[in-house]
Amino acid sequence: MVRKHNNQLPENLPQLQNLIKRDSASYHEEFLQQYQHFQNTLEVFQLAPDQPNKTLDELVMFMAQVAQCYPKELEKFPQQLIDLMQKHNTVLDNSIRMNLCKALILLRNKNLLAPTDLLELFFHLLRCQDKSLRQFLETHIITDIKNLNKKHKNAKLNTTLQNFMFTMLKDTNARAAKMSVDIMIELYKKNVWNDAKTVNVIVTGCFSNVMKVMVASLKFFLGKDENEKDSDNSDSDEEVDPKEVMMANKVNKKTRKRAKDLEKVKKLAAKAYKKKSQAVPFNFSAIHLIHDPQGMAEKLFKQIESSNHRFEVKLMTLDVISRLIGLHQLFLFNYYSYIQRFMQPHQREVTRILQFSAQASHELVPPDVIEPLLKTLANNFITERNSSDVMAIGLNAVKEICTRCPLSISEDLLRDLAQYKTYKDRSVMMAARSLIQLFRNLRPELLHKKDRGRPTEATEEIEKLDYGRTQAKDYVPGAEVLLDEDKNEDIEINSESESDDEQWVDVQHSDNDMEAESDEELSEEEEEDNDDAATTIQNTSSNRKVLKAKRTKTEILQNKKAQAKQVTVERLLTDEDFKRIDMANVQKQMHSTTKGLKRKLEENTKAKNKDDLVKLSDIENIYKKRKHDKLTRMQTVKEGQEGREKFGYKDGRVNIHCSKTNREKRKKKNFQMIKHKVQGKVKRSFKDKQISLRNHLVKLKKMK
Repeated sequence: MVRKHNNQLPENLPQLQNLIKRDSASYHEEFLQQYQHFQNTLEVFQLAPDQPNKTLDELVMFMAQVAQCYPKELEKFPQQLIDLMQKHNTVLDNSIRMNLCKALILLRNKNLLAPTDLLELFFHLLRCQDKSLRQFLETHIITDIKNLNKKHKNAKLNTTLQNFMFTMLKDTNARAAKMSVDIMIELYKKNVWNDAKTVNVIVTGCFSNVMKVMVASLKFFLGKDENEKDSDNSDSDEEVDPKEVMMANKVNKKTRKRAKDLEKVKKLAAKAYKKKSQAVPFNFSAIHLIHDPQGMAEKLFKQIESSNHRFEVKLMTLDVISRLIGLHQLFLFNYYSYIQRFMQPHQREVTRILQFSAQASHELVPPDVIEPLLKTLANNFITERNSSDVMAIGLNAVKEICTRCPLSISEDLLRDLAQYKTYKDRSVMMAARSLIQLFRNLRPELLHKKDRGRPTEATEEIEKLDYGRTQAKDYVPGAEVLLDEDKNEDIEINSESESDDEQWVDVQHSDNDMEAESDEELSEEEEEDNDDAATTIQNTSSNRKVLKAKRTKTEILQNKKAQAKQVTVERLLTDEDFKRIDMANVQKQMHSTTKGLKRKLEENTKAKNKDDLVKLSDIENIYKKRKHDKLTRMQTVKEGQEGREKFGYKDGRVNIHCSKTNREKRKKKNFQMIKHKVQGKVKRSFKDKQISLRNHLVKLKKMK
């Protein structure tokens, strides 16, 4: 006789779960029965927690699914799971531990569990030797903290978790410490924890005894330049307009080309959304939020001197120290003598070491500290026994260092390096000329007179540099241009209004005209007064001209400063005014104060170019014709063939539709078709050739 099962709910938990969610009051007794079964199973499981238990897994997930239906009965259920995990977290079976974590996350999503209790438990579980569990917990922790701060920053919760993470970084377990650092770095990148406290907690990771924690913290402060990373794809991304492609896909016919464009637009939208969720990269702003950069730099330098880490780790440490020194203008004089020992052309990653030396240079470093560094660089790199690429890299490194610390180089060394402007190799020549161009706008008095170039208005306004002296200005340089434009506008208005009455217009003379008139008057008076002393005037005329020129130049500069200060104080400058001022400052570099005009300066040699960080491409910038790959070579070949006549046989037919001769057709035939004729030609004797030539000439004679 077959036994009939009228009630299968005690054994079918998914069905009971579905019914309870629909009508929890009607199935209360069935729930209590399963709850009692859970309690009994839990007591039996605690006797052997290292053994797997499938029944417990099913009951735990069932209770977590229906917990919101019976809040009073399951009030202590979350705490039971937390106690079980805290008591047996390291001995539990991997499947049971993962299932319990999923149940706790389900309770947390239903707001039946406080976020702090769950997150602290999960941080403790990072010590477990289960890689899949650690990755699962890391993803949940990041997502949960991000959701908690989505609408507004939960300062109290963030402070509690950050303090707990600070203790986790000092944990003896390397896995837990490394995972804690990764979580904090990921939260900073997602613009959730981007405050100074998070950054300074990560600072402590740079001095951890665990190598992975130290490397992860150093990489965080080095950061990445997203513009360089996506520079190759920037051109292709701008070709497709998202709005046009989406509209075309709705209206036009479905084609493969439009489908590909639509997929491309979706990827671009996803990339743009991802960029918005990340922290704004303000020149690697994490370094700006450090509370004690001087102490951090000193500790890192002491660590690199006393430890025996790999060369790659030493490079990362030197990079962080150089950025700290350059951005915060710190004093760490031993750093320059330490990095000086690595300045050899055969040294591995030598261009990066040169980059670090340039990043660690700033105006407040005494020139005596960096001058030995420049001499070592010149002696080891800028010599003719090295290759041209090594010499060019050395000159570029000198230029980057002098850009940030122009007082560090001596006059003799600069003039020696300037002599490479006529070197036979183009890369060395261009590097030397860029160095000369830099000092034309910084300290032209150090250069030889022939290297200073023709003086311009901008070079005359250069003030002498002194150590520790700041050039703070209480006006906008170049603002006097706005005053001249206002005068010109008033003159035009007056001329238009008074032209009908044929009246004279009073035009004010410019400063240069007034000075020219005064110079003429002075010269006339001097000629009248000194007619009897011609010999004396000839001896002193040159000195007077020089003094007079200097006097007029200083008067002009003082007058321009006064006008600029007047404009800055009396009016509010708009964006258009600043554009005019910028154009006027550029023109000052183009217009010469002597006769004629100076050639336009290149954009990359304008004045000072002090970025916070040194780009490696600036040091490795070698002026050389690079080898192209096959694709670019074929592209240039095809571009050169456009618009020109084709080479080879030219068709002389007037009507292109008429037939061709057999000789022309033979050029396109297969060789096997004309093989016998070609062989016949080769085997002809001299007599046969004479006969054929005679017949041909006779034929031509008859045609005439």
